[in-house]
Amino acid sequence: MYHDNDRSKMFSRRALVLGGAKATLIGALAARMYYLQVMEADKFAMLAEDNRVSTRLLAPPRGLILDRNGIAMAVNQHNYRVMVVAERTPSLDYTLDGLSRLISIGDAERARVHKEARRRRSFVPISVRENLTWEEVARVEVNSADLPGVLIDVGQSRYYPLESLGAHILGYVSAVSENELTEDPLEELPGFRIGKGGVERIYDMAMRGRHGTSSVEVNAVGRVIRELERKEGEPGVDLNLSLDVKLQEYAAQRLGDESAAVVVMDIHTGDVIVMASTPSFDPNSFNRGLTSEEWKELSTNPRSPLSNKAIAGQFAPGSTFKLVTALAALESRDITPEMRVFCSGHTQLGSIKFHCWKKEGHGGQDLVSGIKNSCDVYFYEVARRTGFEKIAEMARRFGMGGPTGVDLPNERPGNIPDKAWKKKALKQPWHPGETLINAIGQGYVTATPIQLAVMTARIANGGFAVVPHVARDMITEKTARARTNPTWPSLEVSRQSLALVRKGMFAVSNEPGGTAYRARITQEGMWLSGKTGSAQVRRITMRERETGVKKNDQLPWKERDHALFVAYAPEENPRYSIAVVVEHGGGGSAVAAPIARDIMVEVQKRDLARIAEISSPSTDLRRF
Repeated sequence: MYHDNDRSKMFSRRALVLGGAKATLIGALAARMYYLQVMEADKFAMLAEDNRVSTRLLAPPRGLILDRNGIAMAVNQHNYRVMVVAERTPSLDYTLDGLSRLISIGDAERARVHKEARRRRSFVPISVRENLTWEEVARVEVNSADLPGVLIDVGQSRYYPLESLGAHILGYVSAVSENELTEDPLEELPGFRIGKGGVERIYDMAMRGRHGTSSVEVNAVGRVIRELERKEGEPGVDLNLSLDVKLQEYAAQRLGDESAAVVVMDIHTGDVIVMASTPSFDPNSFNRGLTSEEWKELSTNPRSPLSNKAIAGQFAPGSTFKLVTALAALESRDITPEMRVFCSGHTQLGSIKFHCWKKEGHGGQDLVSGIKNSCDVYFYEVARRTGFEKIAEMARRFGMGGPTGVDLPNERPGNIPDKAWKKKALKQPWHPGETLINAIGQGYVTATPIQLAVMTARIANGGFAVVPHVARDMITEKTARARTNPTWPSLEVSRQSLALVRKGMFAVSNEPGGTAYRARITQEGMWLSGKTGSAQVRRITMRERETGVKKNDQLPWKERDHALFVAYAPEENPRYSIAVVVEHGGGGSAVAAPIARDIMVEVQKRDLARIAEISSPSTDLRRF
């Protein structure tokens, strides 16, 4: 009996302990539930909402690029792409086999789809092919019942309707690389493209716009159930260029198949009206993706279609540089306009002969006739008296030896040498003969076509440091910020010196015997004043001079002279400057000058109304 009482007491104590433990556990659970459901209610409500609602970015339309007359040069077009959802197909290979009977799908595309299918969740759409034609879209849609998991999606892609015309100025768009990432959330979107060249790159941020958002309801595994809210983004800003597409097209046609460049600019405002570089390329090919064959053809072409020769081609300026040499000598008073030099066909410096391009010589020459006839011997003497340091300083004032400031990427600086440059770059002293050679635009002197156009513009506009640009304004839907004509700083060059150089340029193109007389403009009121140049790319030996130098057309293309011509027009009231460089083209008077003449006639014909509308200085500098 006693034993039973002991066991009963022991059982009661155990039950009490267990009951206490259960009560404690239940209390703890209740406290935890109270904490989670009451104290932390707001936090977990927010987490639950975030799990239910997913916010996704929406890419805005990229800004358009228009020419000065509103002609579209870069637009956005519908990008039809075929997508596949892996979980809706019996197998990816089955669906891809069906698709391949309707549209072209390469092995590389198949491999990419399989790779993305393994990496992504099965309900996420995978792009199979982009930029489908309407016929391809129609074929897929008609056969959609036999293509489980396939759908057509419509996005936007960049399109250049003029194809290769103006491609070097426009640039192109392409996918964001890792080293180009910024803090812009748009860059995280699959397929988002940024500007990779030309104005597409320079004004990329403005043309991107701002992203929108789409709030969608998703289930526990992330599948979209429905869209709850949508906020459209802000479209990119439209870019209006100074280019005239019609003139750009004419210039490109006039250059033809040559490896060449031409720049036409307004000498007062800096508007670049024409900037053509040939051969060119189609920027649409970069947007859709180049094939290996296309890339090889572009990258190995000896005429460099990917290079914008107008700003990146560095050429010896040849005799066009004599304009700068003349200005330096006049401003330093090392010569007078009346100083005469007799040209017998060569001059002697020590034991070395320096030849004129005209073997029999030009006879007596002053400043104006020296420019008119492009007499090398005259400018050898001018350089000997002036020294190249002064010539180099004047060249830099007129836009050479450094970037002009044009709003395009990858502009090259050219080269204006001096004693310090040669000592640093070549570890050699400057020799007296190099002063003579560089003063006529040979030797170490190089310049880009846009630098030559700027040089000519500054001569024609009265000596003001005009800076070129290709973007006129950034247009938004409601406002437009027009570029006003800035007041350019003076180069501090006398009007008398400029007038004398311009008089020589007038003689080059409009007086019998001038090196460009055969390429003159005969229409009244359109007269052109210019300067020819032929830049040697090889050294002519004494034996060749004795036996006869081969003509350019008898030489391999790479050994022919560069043909150059610079000019401004109209002579009475200058408005435009032009620079033409034909790589290995031959003579400047025979090749480059006729091209410049034809383009300047078209510029003036097309823009007569604008010439009359915009006021400009009417002073004729030849009177001073």
